[in-house]
Amino acid sequence: MIVGNRKIETLMDDANTMTAPETQTRQSQSVPTEKRKRGRVELSVQQIIEKAENEPVKFRYAAIWSACAGLMLWASYPPLSWSPLAWIAILPWLLMIRIKQPTRRMLLASYVGGLCFTIPALQWMRYGDPLMYIGWMALAFYIAAYVPAFIGITRIAVHRWKFPLLVAAPVVWTGLEYLRGFLFTGFGWYYLGHSQVQWLELIQISDLVGAYGVSFVMVLFTAAVALQIPASWIQRIGILKPGAEQAEPQAMRSLIIATAVLGTTLGYGYYRCSVADFQPGPRVALIQGNFRASLVVPPNEYEESFLVHNELTGMAVEHQPDVIVWPEGMFRYALLEADENLSAADLSQIAPHISPGSWRNSDVNSTLATMSEKAGAALVIGLGAYVASTDGLAQYNAAQFVTPETGIDQRYDKLHRVPFGEYIPGSDYPLLSGFFPQNFGLTAGKQAVPFDYESWRFAPVICFEDTVPHVTRKITHAIESQSDKPVDVLINLSNDGWFAGSSEHDQHLITAQFRAVELRKPLVRAANMGISSCIDGNGQVLEPEVFMTKDQVNWQPREISFIDPETGTYRKKLEAVLVQTVPLDNRSSLYLMFGDWFAALCLFACGALIFSRWFPKRKTANSNA
Repeated sequence: MIVGNRKIETLMDDANTMTAPETQTRQSQSVPTEKRKRGRVELSVQQIIEKAENEPVKFRYAAIWSACAGLMLWASYPPLSWSPLAWIAILPWLLMIRIKQPTRRMLLASYVGGLCFTIPALQWMRYGDPLMYIGWMALAFYIAAYVPAFIGITRIAVHRWKFPLLVAAPVVWTGLEYLRGFLFTGFGWYYLGHSQVQWLELIQISDLVGAYGVSFVMVLFTAAVALQIPASWIQRIGILKPGAEQAEPQAMRSLIIATAVLGTTLGYGYYRCSVADFQPGPRVALIQGNFRASLVVPPNEYEESFLVHNELTGMAVEHQPDVIVWPEGMFRYALLEADENLSAADLSQIAPHISPGSWRNSDVNSTLATMSEKAGAALVIGLGAYVASTDGLAQYNAAQFVTPETGIDQRYDKLHRVPFGEYIPGSDYPLLSGFFPQNFGLTAGKQAVPFDYESWRFAPVICFEDTVPHVTRKITHAIESQSDKPVDVLINLSNDGWFAGSSEHDQHLITAQFRAVELRKPLVRAANMGISSCIDGNGQVLEPEVFMTKDQVNWQPREISFIDPETGTYRKKLEAVLVQTVPLDNRSSLYLMFGDWFAALCLFACGALIFSRWFPKRKTANSNA
């Protein structure tokens, strides 16, 4: 008989526990398990066998396979986008859950695998600023912790409470993705389902349960595959000892169930795509500059940015758009608003860095109104807004709506701020505000604001607001709750110039595609440095009717392909104009009506499992016998 990789006789020699046969028999039949002789502890043969069988598998095997899982998961997303890998990437982690005896330091091994995914996946953060190296590592180590949490909680469900792996794994994974989507303001990037964005039929389930539903189906199917793997194969990869586990009962039935779920999901997707009846909507022009973002904008860039975007706007006007959209913050001159009752002395005290006379200057308002009038189109302009009142100074990241008829119209102030980039968490609380610098960061907006033009209603979202599912859904739902008129188009204004054409641009676009499916609303994006695009209600990025840039030789507009023929990817890091007639979608969305009900139930189940860890297991009839 073999125990691990060593014979029983070898283990006995190493332990120096050879005894007479009759003594061995007596020890195995009697209660005492240890016997001291000449200062040494002697073990029986049975104890040696039990000790060898209970010895955990070595840490390195679990760490190697966990690292492979993390690297495969990273390769499933941009820049490689090997999306089929995502269906098997988490298989090693599921096998670590399936085995009854955990490997040595299993959770640490799984954390290593999590880091092998998050560190390369989030490397684009370092482009923003040298200080972002710290943020990159902090976020990577935080997100990686969800892997051991997934394994630990699922093992409680499978081995303590005997839930099937087929059910427990997708429930726990989905619940943790949802937790990550709102904890610490939320990080809705790199969900497992995001890897399948090009499989349109699969992702249509998002209008029922959000992007979380796609992750659920994928984990369920991979768990069924994990149950098909013979124990002998798991032994060969080194994370299971021989004889430690019997074949999983009813494993084939699990695969049949998972296949049926996947087939039903695809059937629903085919049906939802087939009933789409897109109608021509507003003609939108998206202006894309190519400016590197930084914490401090050089003064000479104010005018340069305005001239470039204004010239691109002129190129767009030739194609007669109804609405023209500038990216987030690319109109560099701030919009100033002050309470009429405030004196010059009051304004100097509230905002000493702004000249009191500037608050009564209407140059920005008149400039924007003139631009809209000349273009013969409504404008959605990304800019900074300062508001002085008796309560102090508020600084907003805003989207200003301007129409040819009324000039300055509604303004939307960003609701969901990026922690440490746009504000310091805790600084809003009176008890903690004294510990933070005054006037640091941005003020949160108060409410969602619709932009109505002609017969269309637009819902603006700014920057990373479209990466967090519940934020975009909340904004859309709030606008539609104000009246009977639905939102026709979502407009996203982004400044991705922080990330220098890295995979961040692609991943940001992927999250926007899921928002379009979840809410069944077309979404247009004007993004500094790219990727500006128009997305229909199926999550499909549309080929633009017009996509042009400025020829660097004769400085004349020229049309180019939307996809770079050399790389096969969407173009980034160039000044461009995209014009598209937006296809309106009249389909309804359960997710828009009820939100994250499904993912919330999964998170509740996770909480119940964690809490149950401190409850005694229910005794069975066999255990009482």
